[in-house]
Amino acid sequence: MKICLAVVLACLAPTAGAEMWKCVDGDGNTRYTNVRAEVKGCKALNLEPLNTAQEPRAQQQPKPANFPSVDSDTQKQRDAGRRKILEQEMAQEQQQLDAAKKQLAEQQDLRLGNEKNYARVEERLKPFESRVKLHESNIESLKRELANIK
Repeated sequence: MKICLAVVLACLAPTAGAEMWKCVDGDGNTRYTNVRAEVKGCKALNLEPLNTAQEPRAQQQPKPANFPSVDSDTQKQRDAGRRKILEQEMAQEQQQLDAAKKQLAEQQDLRLGNEKNYARVEERLKPFESRVKLHESNIESLKRELANIK
């Protein structure tokens, strides 16, 4: 635990501009410190600051010559086909949601003789409510997918 904490602190210290030393005692125990008074016989750690905000962005690697690519017209056709499929799925999900809501409403209006308390009604309605939630969730997912198409 102490070593993990020391390593974490050692990694964070360069951002604060502190110097770190690694000390190994005669028994082989390792400790890390940034206190100059404790560094007798310790080895200085050469830690470079981790300032990624100022580092230049990695240059994009060139694609290999045999890398498959699609021209923009073909990609537009694929996107249009995908959009059409998603819109069809959305229409089907909407129909299924409407049917599930109708079934739920019918079940909410229905009273069975053995349901004298509210808990039994809730238990009976649970599958209908979960079906409605499922279709609503599917519609939200389809909307996100449609929004992601260029």
